[in-house]
Formats: sequence, structure tokens, C-alpha cells
Amino acid sequence: MKFSIGINMERVSPSDSMQSEIAYALDRVKMADGGGFDIAWAAEHHCINLTIGPNPFNILTHWAANTSRIRLGTAVLVAPYWHPIRLASEAALTDHYSEGRLEVGLGRGAFQYEFDRMGDGMPHVQGGQYLREMVPLVKKLWQADCAHDGKFWKFPLSTSVPRPTQVPFPPLWISARNPDSFNFAVLEETDILSAPLFKPFQEVRNLANKLETACRNNPSKPRPRWTVLRQTVVYEKKEDWNAIADYALSHGRRFEGLFSTRGVVENGFPQAVDIDKGETGRLTLGDIGEGTL
Repeated sequence: MKFSIGINMERVSPSDSMQSEIAYALDRVKMADGGGFDIAWAAEHHCINLTIGPNPFNILTHWAANTSRIRLGTAVLVAPYWHPIRLASEAALTDHYSEGRLEVGLGRGAFQYEFDRMGDGMPHVQGGQYLREMVPLVKKLWQADCAHDGKFWKFPLSTSVPRPTQVPFPPLWISARNPDSFNFAVLEETDILSAPLFKPFQEVRNLANKLETACRNNPSKPRPRWTVLRQTVVYEKKEDWNAIADYALSHGRRFEGLFSTRGVVENGFPQAVDIDKGETGRLTLGDIGEGTL
């Protein structure tokens, strides 16, 4: 087992300094670099201060210049927001800036709030079609000249400039939650990212079962690496827990509304909504405790 760290730059109020967030994120990445962590992950998000990452490659380039050994990954690039040539070329250049430490995570996207602005309002669940066209195409662009006539992208003979420094290309990861996405990742021989975050540990077991099923269904394919993103906190005193859990619940309430059309964002700051826990009602501090490491 290896440990990695996912770092977001987060402003929860206009008084939070952007420079302070940049410095805070870098400080944590440098700590992880010195502490033997495997990968530092940066997300792609748009129009929200809760997780600032309009281009993860810029963030990773900044981190690369200030670290020496930790690998640097995108978790994740949202396939419908990118042209394949641009994605392949920017990834390859970042691979050079990081001296071959890049890991490329791709996903369909999840925030309907963002799709209403970045994806011409299409339902976020349709992003998977873009992901399935993108992944094999980027692999080709990294290795040779490639022309493409697909459903979403068409272009004449082209290639990634530059080519990646890693051969044949940087490790690819697919964000997976449902059986189809696990199966797609195994078939494409990529690694897999899942993000149960602060959900109860049973959700991790459910995801692990989907991974095992995908591997059994494709016995000729290599077993992928699997990274699980979990909300994690370290504190010194038992009595500190309530304040931490209260903050985590508040953060989750701001985060949750972005998945649907009910989230309200003012000047880039998401407003809190109730978190639906399904048939059992609303998420509580106890649930946060169950789903936090």
C-alpha cells in the first residue's frame, strides 16, 4: 500500500487570500514529498472558490519546481472540457517540466454546476462518452501522427508536441464509480481512481467489489493500481474532533449542491445545502466520523 495526497486550493470567504492558499497547498505538497508520499494530486474545477483548479497542469508545474521526488497527478481532468490535442500536448510538456513525474487522471466530470457553464448545459452523465473517445486517442497522439474522425472530435494528421518524456507515455488513470467505468479502465489498461471521500467505509467495499468484477471479466488484462481518495484528518486531542467534524460537515454541505442544479454560488462561493443521505435522512456529524480517516 502507498499513500498519496490530494490538495485543493480552497477559499471559503472573500477574506481568504489567494496567495495564502497557493502557499498553503505548496507547503503540504512539500511535506508529502519529504515524508515519502507517492503522488500529489490536483483537481480540475471551474467557477468555484471551494476548489480552485482551472488548469491542473499549471498547479503541477508549480509543485514540480518546488519538489524533488513525489509524483504529480491530475485528479481529474474533465474530458468534455478538453480538446484531445491540447490535453496531450499540455500533459506532455508538464511531463518534461516535472522530469518524468506526471500521472494523468481523466474523468467524465461530476458537477452539473460546471457542466452548465463549461459543457453547454449537457447532463454531466453524458461526459462518459467523451472520456471513452478521449482515452485511446490521447495514447495515439503521444506516440505518433494520428488523424481522427470521431463523434466529438475531428482533425487531420496531428501529434502531441512535445512528446512525453516517459515512454511510451505517462501513466493514465480513469475515475471510476460504476461497473462500466471500472470495466472500461481495465480494458484500456489504465489505473483507476475512486473518490468516496467522506462516505461510509461500506462505499469503499462496494467500489472494491466492482474492481474485482471488472478484473474477473477481463482475465487477459493486467490488474490496475487502484487509488481511493478519502477525507483524512490528523489531530492531537480527542476533544478536537467536534470542531473538525463540524467544519467537514459545513464543507460537505457547500460541496454537495454542485452535483445538481440546486446549488447556489455567489461570486464563486458555493452556499450550503442539506446533504441527502438517501432513505436514512440527512448527513450528520456521526456520519462524517464514520467516513473520515
